[in-house]
Amino acid sequence: MTHKFILPLITVLILVFISCGRKDSSQKTMSPDEKISIVVGTEKGCPYYEVFYNEKPVIDKSMIGFEFKNTIALNDSLKIVKTETRSFDETWKPVYGTDEFVRNRFNETVFTFEEYTDPGRSFKFMVRAYNDGVAFRYVLPENFGDSLLITEENTMFRFAGNDTAWWIPSDEFAYESLYRNNLLSEIKDAATPLTISCKNGLFLSVHEAALLDYSEMYLENAGQNSPDFFVSLWPEPDSVCARVKTPFQTPWRVVLISETAGGLIESHLVQNLNEPCAIDDVSWIKPLKFTGVWWGMHLGKYTWYEGEKHGATTERTKEYAGFASKHKMSGVLAEGWNKGWETWASGVKPVQDFCTAYSDFDLDEVLKYCRENNVEFICHHETGGNIPEYDEYERQLDSALALCKAKGIHYLKTGYAGPIIPEGYPHHGQYMVRHFQKVVETAAKYQVCLDVHESIKPTGIERTWPNLMTQEAARGNEWNATYKATPPYHATILPFTRFIAGPYDYTPGIFKIIHSPESNKRLYCTRTYQMAMYVVFYSPMMMVSDMIENYENCPEFGFIEDVPCTWDQTKVVDARLGDFVSIARRSGDKWYIGSIADENCHLVKIPLSFLNPEKTYVADIYCDAVGTDWETNPEEVEICSHMVSSGDTIYAALSKAGGHTVIIRPVDAVDILLPDLELYNRESCDKMKVFEKQKTYGENSENHLAKGKPVSFVNIYSSKYPASGKNALTDGIKGTYNINENWQGFEGTDMEAVIDLGRDCKIKSVKAGFLDSPNDWIFYPEKVIVYISEDGKNYVKLSEIPIKQSSPENAKVTSVQEIASEFKETTARYVKVKAVNTGICPDWHYAKGKPAWLFCDEIVVE
Repeated sequence: MTHKFILPLITVLILVFISCGRKDSSQKTMSPDEKISIVVGTEKGCPYYEVFYNEKPVIDKSMIGFEFKNTIALNDSLKIVKTETRSFDETWKPVYGTDEFVRNRFNETVFTFEEYTDPGRSFKFMVRAYNDGVAFRYVLPENFGDSLLITEENTMFRFAGNDTAWWIPSDEFAYESLYRNNLLSEIKDAATPLTISCKNGLFLSVHEAALLDYSEMYLENAGQNSPDFFVSLWPEPDSVCARVKTPFQTPWRVVLISETAGGLIESHLVQNLNEPCAIDDVSWIKPLKFTGVWWGMHLGKYTWYEGEKHGATTERTKEYAGFASKHKMSGVLAEGWNKGWETWASGVKPVQDFCTAYSDFDLDEVLKYCRENNVEFICHHETGGNIPEYDEYERQLDSALALCKAKGIHYLKTGYAGPIIPEGYPHHGQYMVRHFQKVVETAAKYQVCLDVHESIKPTGIERTWPNLMTQEAARGNEWNATYKATPPYHATILPFTRFIAGPYDYTPGIFKIIHSPESNKRLYCTRTYQMAMYVVFYSPMMMVSDMIENYENCPEFGFIEDVPCTWDQTKVVDARLGDFVSIARRSGDKWYIGSIADENCHLVKIPLSFLNPEKTYVADIYCDAVGTDWETNPEEVEICSHMVSSGDTIYAALSKAGGHTVIIRPVDAVDILLPDLELYNRESCDKMKVFEKQKTYGENSENHLAKGKPVSFVNIYSSKYPASGKNALTDGIKGTYNINENWQGFEGTDMEAVIDLGRDCKIKSVKAGFLDSPNDWIFYPEKVIVYISEDGKNYVKLSEIPIKQSSPENAKVTSVQEIASEFKETTARYVKVKAVNTGICPDWHYAKGKPAWLFCDEIVVE
């Protein structure tokens, strides 16, 4: 959605405020601890709000208002005619969560705005100030008419500083993007939560809460190289973003504020802004760990559809259920049990039958086996994005959930992996928000708990509807089965971004790190990193995701057997956003600590001051061994135990892309013979000397004449694959098998890059790296041509090298090739490399005729 208010800053903020001369007023609402305040007022008849922390600005004066399709805008000529204040303080107990009890304490002011016109419209603007942030929402009364067609919400966030933010683009499918770190002024648009690290030491995160019958919001930069953003909504085909019947209250707009990064994780603000539980009997809603027939399909070992390699057969599902029962898990998932998977991702409309099993899957036999082994069966519905009542998922919704109820199935995973049908409706617009809520409430009627993938983002609805146990809405572990494997820093950012919104089914627990060496596919982390996710990440439905044979004969699997998925207390031990995170969580009288690192190694000191000083404990530690190395030896785990108390500190040595987990349990006997913790800490310090010498993920640099030199293009690279930007081809970092990093992509066009060496240089070779990944529509160029010039105008061709193209047999293999042009030493200042794109995918390809991609990285001049 493009705001017509994205104008020069003076136009937005000054011209608006002088549009009408009226009497102004304002009022401050303070947090209970009086550190945070939100001021609401009018200036020249235009409403605004601003936010302060310790009386210093966090958000400068920011406009509020709406534009409608069926009535005039609501942005100015307004006055405050009434204010109502109250203080609120309660403690409530979630059905499950990261803390046993949640305190909900705030001060609230409800402002009634009224237009100067006679008779004037009015609306309410409700603000709340908490000790961990602020929130506000609009309340539109009946005096607007029966219904409103909202085309724009003109809420602004004018951040007080041009600080750095961790963010993902708003339009990435299902929010499955890698997080980026930029100045606010450099961000064009961003999904929420948007998390900001301020130069003054504060941490902010902007999100929304209680999203019901409205479009999701995203943030759109106001332009002029500023840190100012508008709320944008997702328009449907007629340009209307939200159809609302009055009276109506919008979702909350939320700003979390903390002096520490960990404070963002510990906050319950998003949950607190939702209504209390709407389900009277919640006895059937129980957190569970589960395994399932899933990872094998992503690896290509099995298929979702029936056939020779079908994954979800009766026998295989029973095998997984038996494994779950044996290893303290209470659920088993079977993706691909039902008919219709042939239509998914096939180029035709996806239509599945959610009540009929494939012939090699006996639902009753599986359910009988699960009951005998005290394991819950987790059903699965993949809609492929096909929604309408007359066509697909909503038409089958009641009958499919009634089947679950009749069969005693209380858990369901849903998926929306495909473009939304009906066409033209955005994945995150009001149509889909209504649909997801309909599924949640219908599932509650049939006593079914949900794990929703490719969902809208969470906004705390699980407080009201706790059967919505977990969601995806981010880039998860399944990407690590592909050539788009996730870099290690990604998981260190998620707790401060995606997890602020709510529980997340990341599907952790992959033990076979180098899972497909024959095709150069693997995870970029250690086994301990995957183990630590069970504490660092939170999901009351938590999957143990690897194929079960990969857990055999692994004593460290005992940690995953023991770790729960709902908690009584959570404390962030230490964290540095994007570098490492260490979290301690308590269940009963046991504490569990998980720590994960980015591509660097870290020594994390974990004070145990949260333990009861009157008790003695044993710490069972699962950590990176001195020989653990993400690249060459990622699966080695060291296990040891030590006596500890509240006065101790554990030194956790995290290898590069590594992890560290601890179970701390109370013991009665104090004479247990265990190694001294001080010895462990000294060994951790010694480990760090080894870890520091390991290769760093992404470190693939090379010095050459073109390194750091400017690059110009005839055809600019795609914004989808920009790598590090305009000079990525000369940044000294070579691309790898991971297609998401370092490669610049050109869709359907040639790559023609000119490098200015800055002066005349003697050169004797030019090399350029290219990626071939046919399954991802990426092909080697047909040929590579190298030119040189002394003046940048007149070029001499030095070589033209044809390149052999992939064959159908290698369609699913990714490879990298460096094309070298070597010649007699000559002098040049400018080097031009032209790579000729194949243009379209070949006839043998499943996307034949579609634009082909060309990926290049690092042009080396010697």
